Amino acid sequence: MDDMRQALAQGLEELGLSLSEDIQQTLCDFGYGMVKQNEVMNLTAITQPRQVAKLHLVDSLTLLTLADLRGKSVIDVGCGAGFPGVPVQIACPEAKVTLLDSLGKRMTWLEGFLPQLGVKPQEILTARAEEAVAQRREQYDYATSRAVARLNILLELTAPYVKVGGTVLAMKGSAAREELAEAKNAIAKLGLKLEKVSVFFIDGAEHSVIALRKIAPTPKQYPRRYAKIKQAPL
Repeated sequence: MDDMRQALAQGLEELGLSLSEDIQQTLCDFGYGMVKQNEVMNLTAITQPRQVAKLHLVDSLTLLTLADLRGKSVIDVGCGAGFPGVPVQIACPEAKVTLLDSLGKRMTWLEGFLPQLGVKPQEILTARAEEAVAQRREQYDYATSRAVARLNILLELTAPYVKVGGTVLAMKGSAAREELAEAKNAIAKLGLKLEKVSVFFIDGAEHSVIALRKIAPTPKQYPRRYAKIKQAPL
């Protein structure tokens, strides 16, 4: 068993997740494919097989310990090289995952590479989050995002996609509680309510997933233009 596969298996065991050998292999095939593509395109600073397994694959799969995504619609906002959306789609083929990012080269690579692995997201969409929402407002059961922006900015970009009764799953590091305190106003204004914060330790580092339930429609004026969101976060 190679380093990536071994580290993935260990990480899955620590999370209490059981995935078939085929699914674990597809996850590693995606990891190795990303590392190879990284030679010609800036996708990740993490290229060592064990680190790819832990910090990309296992980190993404923490979402499966929080929510049963089978049959659910999920949008990964600012997916970058495909995290967490692609590992979630591989590990839970019954999920209906939309990958959204504004960087066309990355999305073109995902469009070409994922079919080679037999991975079929619901949609691969090249667009800015604050613009694509016009046709997709409150259509998803879950919106997730990783390493895109601080929480008070991130929630304005993700909450409008989620149905009332759905959930935003914001993936954060050790500053999760600090960002949560900073985002109290945004949470209230966007129709959200904190459900829980789940903490995971991966390779000794603290990773958190903040789950926020959508309890009311997000007011139509949100999201604003990104420059405005950044200039004056909620």
